[in-house]
Amino acid sequence: MALALSSCGTSDHGAPVAQKSTPTITAAPPLAPALSPAQARDAIANYSKVNNTANATQDLNLLGSVEGGPREAMSKADHKGQAALPIGERRAYIPWSYRLSETDLFIPRLGSGKPRWFAAITRGGNQQQYARVLVMAENTTTKQWEMVSTVDLADPHQLPTIVRDKDGYATAVDATSKSLATPVDQLRAAVVDNFVTGGLSGQKVLAPTASSQQQIKIHNEAARKFGTRGTTKFSAVPPEFTGSYALKTTTGTFVVFAHTHAQNDAVTAPGYRIVPEMQDRAWLGTTPAPGFNYRFTCSDAAAVPTGSGSSSLLGYGCRRTDAKPVGPSESV
Repeated sequence: MALALSSCGTSDHGAPVAQKSTPTITAAPPLAPALSPAQARDAIANYSKVNNTANATQDLNLLGSVEGGPREAMSKADHKGQAALPIGERRAYIPWSYRLSETDLFIPRLGSGKPRWFAAITRGGNQQQYARVLVMAENTTTKQWEMVSTVDLADPHQLPTIVRDKDGYATAVDATSKSLATPVDQLRAAVVDNFVTGGLSGQKVLAPTASSQQQIKIHNEAARKFGTRGTTKFSAVPPEFTGSYALKTTTGTFVVFAHTHAQNDAVTAPGYRIVPEMQDRAWLGTTPAPGFNYRFTCSDAAAVPTGSGSSSLLGYGCRRTDAKPVGPSESV
């Protein structure tokens, strides 16, 4: 233990004077990892096992025990959509698991009392050409590790190098911090703008990556879907899931977040009706209507640079999680 000592000396006039002590500075102990690598691998393995059982038996309660956030919302939408299809159109479920030998763990050190989470990158393909980002978080009530986000990367080579310390742990970053070149709220707004306007504002924030260009393509093609007989418009809605997960990289920050956007299909004249598409019938049935409103829940992954510069959307995935018919006054 280091001791800071003080003693009494004598002034020039012979009176005793207290000498200043020399403060001792000790380094703060490192933050504790969210969990160990072995525990993280066990969490992923348990997810794969329970996920397979839940999907095979259509047990959404069981599925909800290992999923949360946007991942759970999208999985439940998949189940709902499948259940409404004709039996001959339904896909048989094929069990699968994440290969832990092809998965890199990124476990952050977190402050006391902070919600626990970790990220992983799992790869596949003959040349490891496919990559998916996983984020698992501990449910603060059940203490169960849940898969809250999965994002397929459009180009795994664009993934920045995530920094690890000497013990192999990552550094968590506050994605909402205004010190970032693009805080998560701006990332979310830019992604939504790609759908809503075709990137008029989004392109000022996001570099023209494959994922960002794909969103703009969806906007442009949807605008022409009905020709002169109808319109398709996208709109921003408050995000259903506001949580974000970010890690320090050698070039800035890697951020996983979610966004929600809406779509309205409407006829342009009385007498026209839109027929629900097969994948929408779980929500809309089979009755044609003058218009439909849809809500999409999406997970996104982006790289934010240090300092100024455009951020890069590296991957995203969306599911229709709600839809409803609207009347003529709401559609035309």
